[in-house]
Parts: sequence; C-alpha cells; structure tokens
Amino acid sequence: MKKNMGNTDKAIRTLIALIIAALSYFEFITGVLGNVLLIVAIILLVTSLVNFCPLYKLLGINTCKTKN
Repeated sequence: MKKNMGNTDKAIRTLIALIIAALSYFEFITGVLGNVLLIVAIILLVTSLVNFCPLYKLLGINTCKTKN
C-alpha cells in the first residue's frame, strides 16, 4: 500500500474520530446512529494511522505531498 494521505488529511480525520468518540462517550449520540458513527470513527482513525485510504485509491485521489 502506497501512502495517499497528507498530514492535514490525517489530522482532520483524527479530529473527527475523536469528536465522534467524545459525543458517544457522553451519550449525545446513542442507538443505531451512535454505533454507525463509532464504526465510521474507527475507520477514520485506522486510515489516518496507516496513511492509506482505499476510497482515495478507487477515486484516484492523493493528498500526500511526498513521492512514493
């Protein structure tokens, strides 16, 4: 897997994941919506940690500024 995510993209994904986790922890979002958003948060966090987004690969997007 080649990196296809830049630092700004990773930071935004991590921030969104943390916000969703906090909203779920403090029970602002619950039920099915809460569970779905937690899964989305986990996906965002994992993709930001591995610097690779499969959806970006399918769409041909690359926000990484370094050459691979």
